[in-house]
Amino acid sequence: MPVREIVKIDEAKCNGCGECIVNCPEGALQIVEGKARLVKESYCDGLGACIGHCPEGAITIEKREADDFDEHAIEHHMAAAASRPPVQSAGAQGCPGSAVRELKPSPAECLGSRVYERKPPVEGFSVSRGARSQLKNWPVQLALVPPNAPFLQNADLLLVADCVPFALADFHARFLAGGPIVVGCPKLDDPEAYVTKLRTVFEQSSIRSLTMIHMEVPCCTGLCRIAESAREACGQAIPVKEVTVSIDGRVIMDRDW
Repeated sequence: MPVREIVKIDEAKCNGCGECIVNCPEGALQIVEGKARLVKESYCDGLGACIGHCPEGAITIEKREADDFDEHAIEHHMAAAASRPPVQSAGAQGCPGSAVRELKPSPAECLGSRVYERKPPVEGFSVSRGARSQLKNWPVQLALVPPNAPFLQNADLLLVADCVPFALADFHARFLAGGPIVVGCPKLDDPEAYVTKLRTVFEQSSIRSLTMIHMEVPCCTGLCRIAESAREACGQAIPVKEVTVSIDGRVIMDRDW
C-alpha cells in the first residue's frame, strides 16, 4: 500500500456541521453518527479543499499508508449519488407511506356536531382540539419527495430543519400555510445527497422562491450551505429567505439572500 497524503479528522473537535461535506468535490466525506468521516480512502485526493471550510479546525492532512486516489471510482460514486431514483408516486408499487399527495385543508374542521374555524395566532396562543393542520403535501422528507412532484411545480418552497416545528409553537399558521414543505437534518443526513436532490428539484419544478428555516445551533446552519450549493449548481437566481429559530422558540433572524 502506498504512502501518501490524506485527510485526517479529529472527531473530538468535529461538531458535525457538514461544511466540509459540501466543499469536498470528490464526495469523500459524509456525516456518520454526527461526525464527519472519510467514506473511502480512494475518494480522497489529499489536497485538502475541505480544510479551510472547517470552522472547528478538525481537519488536517497526514502522510500515511492509504489506498491510491481513484478518479474512476469517484466518477461512479458521484454518478450513483446523482442518479438515486425518486420515490414512486401514488399508484405505483412501493411503500404506501411514500405515495405523493396534495393535501387541501378546508377552512373549517368539523368534529362531531361542532365546527372549529381557523384563526390567526395571537401572543401566547394555544392550539385547540380539532385545529386543522396546514400541511399541503406528502411526503415531507427531502429524501423521499420526487423532484417533479406536482405540488412542487412553480411553488414557493419551504426547506425546514427537522427540529424547527417542535421549537416554533405557531409554525403551522406562521409558515406552513404558505406552500409545500421539505424537511431534513443537515447534521444527521447526507448533505451531498441533499445538494443533489435540491438542485434537481430546482431544475425540474421551476421553484419560484425558497424559504429556509433552521435552528440557531451551529450544525443546523449546514442547511444554508446545502441550499446555496444547490442554487449555484442549478444556475438559477432563486430568491431565498433565511429564518433562524432559537431553541426557546423565537424567530431571531429573518433575512433575504
